[in-house]
Amino acid sequence: MLIGELALATGASPRALRHYEQAGLISSERAPNGYRVYGERTAVRVGNIRRLLAAGLTLDDVQAFLPCLDGDVTAGPPSAGALRIARERLAVLERRIAAQGEARDRLAAALDEVGAGLAPEGGPPAPAPAAPERSRTAPAAGTAVPAAAVRPSG
Repeated sequence: MLIGELALATGASPRALRHYEQAGLISSERAPNGYRVYGERTAVRVGNIRRLLAAGLTLDDVQAFLPCLDGDVTAGPPSAGALRIARERLAVLERRIAAQGEARDRLAAALDEVGAGLAPEGGPPAPAPAAPERSRTAPAAGTAVPAAAVRPSG
């Protein structure tokens, strides 16, 4: 199938598909006219790549799942390596969320100091945003990770 057909079948843009190919996650053959031609199973692989990316993994993380990408990544029990990668990625995301929360709080405090009672353009004064409650923490060793995040056994 051509890149446009693969894009339609998977919901990935042609640009993303070229990026996955450049990263070594998918491959194509070249037709005599120079067009990329992908095998039918590539759609399964792209679906798994997109599922792992949507779970918060990076393309570098997905590299570790190469042996499992052609099947149902959610079918088997998670491997120790998959769990380690998921836990590491979760820890990175938690640190980023905490840093963003701190930056938001500093900005809100600065706005309170300099513009207390000043109305934003076209409206009443905006209250400082309340910090959302967060109960998620990185899972402890042996804690289950959502099946959608990692399930490869290969």
